[in-house]
Amino acid sequence: MSRSRHVKVPAAVGRVAAALAVMGALAFAQGDMKPTNDLPNPYQSIEGWAKLPEGRTWGSTSAVDVDKDGKSIWVAERCGANSCLDRAAGKMSDLPTVLKFDASGKLVKSFGAGLLIFPHGIHVDRDGNIWVTDGQDNAPVPQRGGGAGGGGRARGEAPTGPIGPRPGATTGNQVYKFSPDGKVLLTLGKPGGAAAPDYFYQPNDVITAPNGDIFVSEGHGAGNNRVLKFDKTGKFIKEWGKLGKGPGEFDQPHALAFDSRGRLFVGDRNNNRVQIFDQNGTFIAEWAQFSRPSGVYIDKNDNIYVADSESESVSQNHNGWKRGIRVGSAKDGTVKYYIPDPETRGRPDFSGTSAAEGVVVDAQGNVYGAEVGPKRVMRYVMKK
Repeated sequence: MSRSRHVKVPAAVGRVAAALAVMGALAFAQGDMKPTNDLPNPYQSIEGWAKLPEGRTWGSTSAVDVDKDGKSIWVAERCGANSCLDRAAGKMSDLPTVLKFDASGKLVKSFGAGLLIFPHGIHVDRDGNIWVTDGQDNAPVPQRGGGAGGGGRARGEAPTGPIGPRPGATTGNQVYKFSPDGKVLLTLGKPGGAAAPDYFYQPNDVITAPNGDIFVSEGHGAGNNRVLKFDKTGKFIKEWGKLGKGPGEFDQPHALAFDSRGRLFVGDRNNNRVQIFDQNGTFIAEWAQFSRPSGVYIDKNDNIYVADSESESVSQNHNGWKRGIRVGSAKDGTVKYYIPDPETRGRPDFSGTSAAEGVVVDAQGNVYGAEVGPKRVMRYVMKK
């Protein structure tokens, strides 16, 4: 609930304030933006914090969020690999994919076995329910192209229209709402996926507003680049976005976050920017200073944490920017800190995803990064 006071402002003053806000937003547009690599790092890296059961190893994970208690951490993990589906055998893993760790890193709850193929985004709502996006389907992988949601478009290739699931897809490409004990409370989307205007194909992330409205970002390289809005029951309200570089257009809307004012921040990854909207999809601003956003998180004090896992490695168009986590202010867009990726190689020596793809912060200010390439969850604590 907002605690801001509502003060009546003269119309002329309001127009001036609005103009200044637009000017400030434009100041952070891409243009001649210089890389924000040379910033202090006040954090210490803690590897091996989260402990899996004996005999189980980490797979890729981009999904991490903090529990409503402010200290437990939820992770959706891809069954020791980069998918829970063995496509050659046509068999799902029997490992639980949604994991809860207490503040010490002990695994205290797990569920979701046999349900999720490619857990990608995760969100814990105000009631403690856990939302997870499943970003792939179970159709056979084509010999060429991005296909089932693993990669992007080939260079120079552009979609010709709404893209949906391939023949044979019967599961995946959905959004699940779980109770804290793992009961499925709600599903969004057709099993196996659906082309626009239906949904989903390659859903990336999900988040809920204070009134319960649900927002889902869709499009992981070969999908429909859009944000969809539903009411709390799952009834479709509206969508916005298409493939492009203009305001309100997307190329991999990879992450979602709300600030204290209810503005929706979208990590528009392949456009190397964060876009900001109101909850009706009206464009407010774009920020390029946080680099190439794979993950975005905003805490209750409007500190913003943006994870870049691809610059100068996977990315073909973001030279000079370094991978890592950038920390700043969601109020004015300033970038204060930079946690560098320990992997310093770039193309042509290194072409993989590295560092955090998903990012979250607990109530104590500890930062957690979910990593796809290195297959781990890193913890970062303030240096003493």
